[in-house]
Amino acid sequence: MFTRITIFAAVAFALQAAPSASPARHAGGAAAALAVRDGLDVAALPPAPWAPGDPGDSLYRAARQLLNRGRFAEAASAFNGLIARYPRSAYTPDAYYWAAFALYRTGDDGNLHRATTLLEDQASRFPQAATHGDGQALLARVYGELARRGDAQAGQWVQAHASPGGADTARGTRTSCASDDDDDPRIAALNALMQMDAVNAVPVLKQVLARRDSCSIELRRRAIFVLSQKRTAETEDILISVARNDPSEDVREQAVFWLSQVGSDRAVAALDSILQNATDEDLREKALFSLSQIRGPRSTQILRDYAAREGAPEDAREKAVFWLGQQGDGGNAGFLRDLYARVTPEDLKEKILFSLSQMHSGENIRWLMDLAADSRQDMDLRKKALFWAGQSGADIADLVGLYGRTTDADLKEQLIFVYSQRHEPQALDKIIDIARHETDPDLRKKALFWLGQSHDPRAAQVLLEIVNQ
Repeated sequence: MFTRITIFAAVAFALQAAPSASPARHAGGAAAALAVRDGLDVAALPPAPWAPGDPGDSLYRAARQLLNRGRFAEAASAFNGLIARYPRSAYTPDAYYWAAFALYRTGDDGNLHRATTLLEDQASRFPQAATHGDGQALLARVYGELARRGDAQAGQWVQAHASPGGADTARGTRTSCASDDDDDPRIAALNALMQMDAVNAVPVLKQVLARRDSCSIELRRRAIFVLSQKRTAETEDILISVARNDPSEDVREQAVFWLSQVGSDRAVAALDSILQNATDEDLREKALFSLSQIRGPRSTQILRDYAAREGAPEDAREKAVFWLGQQGDGGNAGFLRDLYARVTPEDLKEKILFSLSQMHSGENIRWLMDLAADSRQDMDLRKKALFWAGQSGADIADLVGLYGRTTDADLKEQLIFVYSQRHEPQALDKIIDIARHETDPDLRKKALFWLGQSHDPRAAQVLLEIVNQ
């Protein structure tokens, strides 16, 4: 299987979702790094040699190494040499693609034209080649680059293949859903058209996004990405329309994500409307995420209002609390501390404790410690508050002092665990003291257990002393 750098790689990381139908493939080397930079949806790293007895094996190895090192002109020459010398080699069908890819990476006008010839030759001679789909996508990319440089014929090719039915006409009418690879050339052509002539590209993208058939779902998803990469006067309107009206949940979610990158007042209002009215859990979560990425008083207030909204789905309220905690806004900390006292679901309270701990504020740590020490509070929540206070850097002296001030065995057990997670000498000193002097046998056993997990020589010495008593 050949390595693929998808045009959604950056999106998948921010949105924590990958294209639904594309296999995951990882790239490396200089060629792959450059492919990532340009957003290429093509194979970027030749696979390891697979035919050691083949006459072209050694030449393929050399060409592959040159390409991975970014020596593109030499790599192109080596792959072309393989094609000329060993036309029946197992490596030859794909060598056309790799030679064209290397020529494209040089950026030279003449090499771009030579790359188109190689890719068209591969399509006619080796339609079953493993890189055939990548070759068609790269061909669109190369023609797009030539069109940007003023090549009229290349511009006509891009226009024809980006327009609805253009790529289908070139391949013959489709009678069933196309695979993702079949859509790659179309997407590459749309992307090239968007870069060279956004005014003419937008109507074409609108036509793609107006489709409602199930076969075009992935194409519409990827068209949203292309649209988002170059802002036009219509970008916001199109994204809002798709987010509200597309029949596919995946496509709507993609539009909602890119609205976060627009960040306008209209985008915020649209996201708020989607959040309040969406019945789909995933769409609500994407709206919450997108609002969290728009740093401003209005989007922050929407998140706060939703977190406090009784009757809203609890899991969505928890997500709102989480994103408020990730913003690092001091006002959010005060809001969350106040909200804790007003909500009743335990899971929501736990999420508030976690979010406060992520802000790494001295005031929040003191609040968590006070909550842990408050005997009127629920014990499980006190233990959670104590844990997060310890993880957030609560002063070890305060943590050690709390052990003597509480009579709750459950809280003491949690304190022993918290000490075990800290690296200060005072933490181990306290565990040793508990192991030696605690009158509650269960608490002593807990202390001895955590001493046994320590790599400190003092712990081993104490354990030995206790064994020999």
